[in-house]
Formats: sequence, structure tokens, C-alpha cells
Amino acid sequence: MIFRQLFEPLSSTYTYLLGCSETGQAVLIDPVIVAVERDLAELGRLGLRLAFTVETHIHADHITAALELKKRSGSRIAAPACDRLPCADLGIEAGKPLQFGGIELQPLHTPGHTAGHFCYLAADRVFTGDALLIDGCGRTDFQDGDADALYRSVHEKLFVLADEILVYPAHDYKGRHVSSIAQERQGNARLGGERSLEGFRKLMADLKLPYPDFIDYAVPGNRLCGVCPGELPDELEKYCRQMTSSPQG
Repeated sequence: MIFRQLFEPLSSTYTYLLGCSETGQAVLIDPVIVAVERDLAELGRLGLRLAFTVETHIHADHITAALELKKRSGSRIAAPACDRLPCADLGIEAGKPLQFGGIELQPLHTPGHTAGHFCYLAADRVFTGDALLIDGCGRTDFQDGDADALYRSVHEKLFVLADEILVYPAHDYKGRHVSSIAQERQGNARLGGERSLEGFRKLMADLKLPYPDFIDYAVPGNRLCGVCPGELPDELEKYCRQMTSSPQG
């Protein structure tokens, strides 16, 4: 498997490129609209054809590049079926693997950050979206978030995986790139160790996080698979302004 971890600094989002060396097919997990040129350039450099873009959930902090990549590369859009996005070409469902070339993504429904959140298991690694971050997790106070559901998702779907499975999250804000199931099960500050459901519920309720800056634009745009609003406040225009390069992880 050809693998690249690509970082978009504005929203601190990791996009993952997985490619099949035998067939030349590839997928991008959680692509970001401002990094379209970077992603297309990386696909070209590796000689890969984009078969699918794959979403872990409807994002609130950036606009997905799924629709733009479909227009420019002919790729298909895969998104959680439970989100009922009319623009999606394929609805992801638990127990129905996504196959491209010789690579298989196993979808794991992990609600809690959002109701329709999915993680994806591929061989020795799992792409955890916002359900499980390195030493943390996504918030649970909007988009049908549910702390109890997230606790169960992580403990019953992710922490039961083998110790050595690598954890690749959708975001990191401290320059970290990868963890493991063993590391997060033992030491995750929110969900690991002896943290109880009651303790996690209280921890999340006490966070008192500010309302996300971009959510009112990102969620409607992402329900259309990546449409930037026609009018944005000046301070938010950067979220839809495409750039030509971005640091890689």
C-alpha cells in the first residue's frame, strides 16, 4: 500500500492518501478544499488515479474537497450513508467494506462526535476521524454529539482492536502524527486508563468550549459535498481560498 499523511495547517486536518501499487487506484480520506492542488499534485507525482474521496463525518471546521476533486479527477464521493447526502455516490455502511484495487477499508460506525461518524480500518492502521485523537477526542456538544455514545464507540469499536494497530486521527494540534491502540487505551487523557463513562460524561460537560468559528458555513457546505458559501466574512475567506502547497506529515 502506498501511504501519505498530508497536513492542512489552517484547520490542523490530516488527509490520508492510500494507493494500490498494483492497480494505481487511490483514495483520499478527509480531503480539504484549500489543499486541492496539493492533493492532485501528490497523486500525479505518485502516478495514482483517485477512485474515491472518503469522509469520516460532516466536518465543522473546514470544507471538504470531495466535490472539487470529483469535478477535476472523476473520483467518486463516499460518505456515511446515515447522513443521507444526495451528492454522495456511495453510502458507507458498517460491515460493507470499501474495496479499491487490492486495498480494503473496513468501516466502523463510531457515533458520538457526530451521529454519522465513521472510522476506517485498513490492514495495520485505523483512521479515527474526530472520534479518537492522539491523547484526546473530538467534542460532543454539537451535530447530534453524545458523550455516552462516543465513550461506547471508542471502547467497543476501537479499544478492542489489536494493541499494535496504528491510530491516525483527523486532527492534531501539537505536531504529532501517529499513535497506537495500546497507547491510547492506556494513556488517552479523556478516554484511556480507568476513565469511567460517568467520568467521561462529566469531563466533556465541563469543557465549556467556544462555539466553532466556521461551523455555520462548513456544515451546510459539507452537506453538499464541498460547496463554499457565496459570501463569507473577511476573516473566514481563508477557509475557501485554495493554496498550492501545504506541509506534509
